[in-house]
Amino acid sequence: MTLKEIAQEAGVSISTVSRVINQGNSNVASKEVQNRIWEIVRRTGYIPNSNARNLKNGMTSVMTEPSRSIACLFARTPDAITDPFFSHLAHSIEKEAFKQNYILKYSFTSIDIQDPTTFHLITNNQVDGVAVLGRCDKPMLSFLKKYFNYVIYAGLNSLNAKYDQVLCESLQATEAALEYLIGLGHTRIAYVGETKNEERYTGYLATLLKHNIPIRNEFISHVMLSSEGGYNGTKTLLSRTQDMTAIFCPNDLTAIGAMRALQESGFKIPADVSVISIDDIDTAQYLSPMLTTIHVPLDEMGQTAAKILIDRIQGGHHLPMKISLPFYLAVRESCAAPRK
Repeated sequence: MTLKEIAQEAGVSISTVSRVINQGNSNVASKEVQNRIWEIVRRTGYIPNSNARNLKNGMTSVMTEPSRSIACLFARTPDAITDPFFSHLAHSIEKEAFKQNYILKYSFTSIDIQDPTTFHLITNNQVDGVAVLGRCDKPMLSFLKKYFNYVIYAGLNSLNAKYDQVLCESLQATEAALEYLIGLGHTRIAYVGETKNEERYTGYLATLLKHNIPIRNEFISHVMLSSEGGYNGTKTLLSRTQDMTAIFCPNDLTAIGAMRALQESGFKIPADVSVISIDDIDTAQYLSPMLTTIHVPLDEMGQTAAKILIDRIQGGHHLPMKISLPFYLAVRESCAAPRK
């Protein structure tokens, strides 16, 4: 497979393919075109011509290691393609790995392990390492330990395992979101999302207690983190009480569902109810109103995870590393002071 062949299959110019896979610049083509190019690269096992690239850059040594491979495990979602947070994270890992002559050979979810073809790929150890996206349970950790020599975890909740980890601390991110709402004057703040082993729920409770705000069970809706979960959880919440002035959701997809449920029920956002969440996926700024959320640096998280995993594979370090990346509050339109 050559750049020309990739360009022909993707329906773009050779220069576009070159810029996408060699520069990793998100502005060189539309997201749809970039995804199409990377899918072809992944499927065909295309290996960059590092010798030619080095000659072009004037480097005297053109010797290069043979291309090696990694995998991605989507531990938190049954459908990696439709989850914008984790698909973005995986794409960032893939781009950075490619720069270092590694290819993302395959991706799989925890459900895919039951598939004989995927299980065969894993058990035959056809990759050098794996990046785990999102926290996983003890059985999955045991599975990883058995079949992968090198593992890195990337996500928001810390993992209780001796693996390298790249985090954007969810406890602190949650506190920042809640502090913003409280600063606007909100004290009747609901929670829609997962509660079991979820640091964002822990952060929600801790921040309310810190400000001596009563924790009301009717304000807590236990649902899976998804747009459907957010929608159904908010509908359940509204059937119990309509006394809240704000809703905190652990991620943007859940918040999107919550906003739809509120609007269908006749509530105006943020005039009646404010909504805030964590992630800052691309869709967040195209909603009406635009979603106020905590920005998680997905590009940097993916790049860092790939670098650390490859360094581990190559023997660059041996002790488990834990790196925490900064976040910031993206203030948009979905939050305002509560009505008096």
